[in-house]
Order: sequence, then structure tokens, then C-alpha cells
Amino acid sequence: MNVREANDVCESVVDAVHGAVITDRAFLETVLTGILAEGHVLLEDVPGTGKTLTANSLATALGLEFNRVQFTPDLLPADVTGSHIYDEGEASFEFREGPIFANVVLADEINRAPPKTQAALLEAMEEKQVSTEGETRPLPEPFFVIATQNPVEQEGTFELPEAQRDRFIVKTEMGYPDRDGEFELLQRRAGRIERTPSVEPVIEGEVVLDLQRVVEEVSVEDALLEYMIDVCRATRRHEATAVGVSPRGLQRLFEASRAHAVVRGREFVVPEDVKRMARPTLTHRLVLTTDAAVRGTEKADVISRVLETTEVPAVVES
Repeated sequence: MNVREANDVCESVVDAVHGAVITDRAFLETVLTGILAEGHVLLEDVPGTGKTLTANSLATALGLEFNRVQFTPDLLPADVTGSHIYDEGEASFEFREGPIFANVVLADEINRAPPKTQAALLEAMEEKQVSTEGETRPLPEPFFVIATQNPVEQEGTFELPEAQRDRFIVKTEMGYPDRDGEFELLQRRAGRIERTPSVEPVIEGEVVLDLQRVVEEVSVEDALLEYMIDVCRATRRHEATAVGVSPRGLQRLFEASRAHAVVRGREFVVPEDVKRMARPTLTHRLVLTTDAAVRGTEKADVISRVLETTEVPAVVES
């Protein structure tokens, strides 16, 4: 598969999901970019905007096995990873896989569960494996987590640990649909027997691995590598940040920029790819100073300011 073919597939997948989910097309492209970059995606917004429907529809369009985990305050780590069950007939313990054993795992309302349970996801997200009772079990390929969270201001929620936020390649928001979108939503409901719109598979699951391999073929000029470094280093020097973007975050920006180029049908990265992916890739990795937080400074404003003040290299498109 080449970049042009991969771009056609991406367009078809986004079209299919956009037909079921009333949301901005750019939002769906951002989520798909995270998947192509072999990363995990964090969706944040108020309840009822369609986060769960988006994850389910995307998994179906990609032809992948899908499991949903509803995170609650009493959810245990074994409820996610699985546990050993005693088989009376065999007089032995048998491992029963948890919902983490799927291609696409929707961690719904992840910030309603206690940190210990959230930590059960860390190994799976980073190593694509699960360790239980001294045994390591690989997860299916491809594997990625789409987590949803409500804003931390909502009752019963708390902010994810920094280590866990860092495992998500992108964090993005759906936002409310515009007036036309809400009108279309009601029109669909008025003439539909089933409540949830259906999506047909666009590709087979194995093709996702081909799409991810195409990203590795995208070229990046040295000038753009320097630009990515400058952007990330500037976040560490900004007066509002206590912790800037880590080297891991820099690598994620590189990976997301290449994946975005594929979504746009290009074999090379341009500055617009870096600027487009900087906000969803870097914002959630920042830790603001106490003074900045008290003043109401937003992390997104820091990234915007960094992009405004960092010199953009001249790259010749070919």
C-alpha cells in the first residue's frame, strides 16, 4: 500500500463515521491520525456529545474487534485485564481474558475510576501486553485504547495522573454540534426506528497494520525536525509551565505529524502538519505552575503562544 491508497482508505473511513456521528470532520481526522501513528486517543467533553458512538463507529469502520469498559469508582484492575478462574472439572485455574483483549478498547469515563485501576491500563498501553500472576500475555494486533473522560469540573471526576496522560498520543474534544448539526440529529431520530446509527465495515482489520506501515515511509526534512525540537523546548522555558513537553512527547509529535501527512495524502511532512498536530499532541503533557493555574492560564494558550513565537522553516513541497 502506498500513501495515495492509504489516503483513499482514510477518506472512506472518515466518510463512514461522519455519516453516523454528528461532529466536525477535522475531529474525526485527528482521532484517525492517532490510530495511524500507533497511539492511543483521549476524548474529553461533557456527556451526551457522542464520544462513545465515535469510538464504536470507528472500530466498526476499521473492521476491528471492539470492547467497552465502563470505568466506575468500584472497578478493579482484574475487571480490565482478566483473572484466573477455578475450573472444578479440570481441578485447575484457568485464565479468563478481560475486556482489554480486543483491537479497540473503549475506556469509557476513565477519570471516574480510582488511580489503581487506571494504572492497570499503563502496561497494556505502553507494552501491548498484560502481566497477571507472573505470566505475560500479548494483546491483539493492532491494539489501541480510545478513552473518554468528562471535564474534571464534573462531579465524581478527577484528573488523570501525568504518567497516564503521557501515554495518549493525542487528546481532543468533540464540542457541541452547530445548529445545522443538531437539526440533522433530530431529523435522523424522527425517521429512525433504531436509536444508534449503524456503520458498515470499510476495511478488514489487517489493513490497519498496512496503514500504520505506510506512515513509516513518510519523509521529514531536517529543518522540520529542528522545528519540532524548538517547539517542544520552548514549552519547557515558558513562564507558565512547571513541566514542559518531554522527549517522549517530542517523539509523539513527530509520529503524529507523519500520520497527518498520510491523512492529507502526502508522502512528506510540511509545517502545517506539525502546527495542526501540536495542540492535540502536546497540550495534555504540560503541567502549569501554581501561579499560572490561579491566573486561569489555559494549557492550550501556552501551545498557541509557543507556535506563534517559534520560527517556521521554509520547506519546499515536492
